[in-house]
Amino acid sequence: MGKPLFTVSGLTKVYQTGDVTVHALRGVDAVLYEGEMAVLLGPSGSGKSTLLNILGGLDSATAGEVRFGEEDLTGFSDRELTLFRRNHVGFVFQFYNLVPSLTAKENVALVTEIAPRPMAPEEALGIVGLSERVDHFPAQLSGGEQQRVAIARAIAKRPEILLCDEPTGALDSKTGVLVLEALTAVNSEMGTSTAIITHNAAIQKIAHRVFFFSDGRIAEMRENAERVEPAEVEW
Repeated sequence: MGKPLFTVSGLTKVYQTGDVTVHALRGVDAVLYEGEMAVLLGPSGSGKSTLLNILGGLDSATAGEVRFGEEDLTGFSDRELTLFRRNHVGFVFQFYNLVPSLTAKENVALVTEIAPRPMAPEEALGIVGLSERVDHFPAQLSGGEQQRVAIARAIAKRPEILLCDEPTGALDSKTGVLVLEALTAVNSEMGTSTAIITHNAAIQKIAHRVFFFSDGRIAEMRENAERVEPAEVEW
């Protein structure tokens, strides 16, 4: 394991909707390490996405602490969180959010124009296996290819952490494997710490460590003694 990248202590998140109080996180403690691939497993509503959103600076905790390296994110202002997201975090969601009127290369370039030390869009697309598709528009790409463009866009700013929320959720197994291969390549070639939320228990085998969520808590954490390649995952 590398050095701790994120250290989460006593993290609690409570949502108030009218008269209803929702405890999304109930005192979560966890560490994510530099260079590791972690999979977060659990049913809907178990707290996985809430944790990911707080780690990525998209949401704030009700109580507890989140440290990014030596920095305490919990006390960050909105502006500091914006800069943190821009400079350190790559996001991949279930839906690709590509701009239809821009080519794959142009979609990736949207991020590289605001990043402090970006890679060339062509390089990012090459890492996810799309060198031949740089000038294609989203409508000319399959769902899996569009998701790989979204991954290229996320990694082009060289983030320390890639946060992926159900990245294969809208894809069939064959296409999903290609997306997981892209994420594995990013993790191994660039050393980018990667956290993947999924409902698909089979995907846990590609991770260094697996966190099992239940009712706002991490019920169990398991290390994989041997990881499998995405192509070997049985969906």
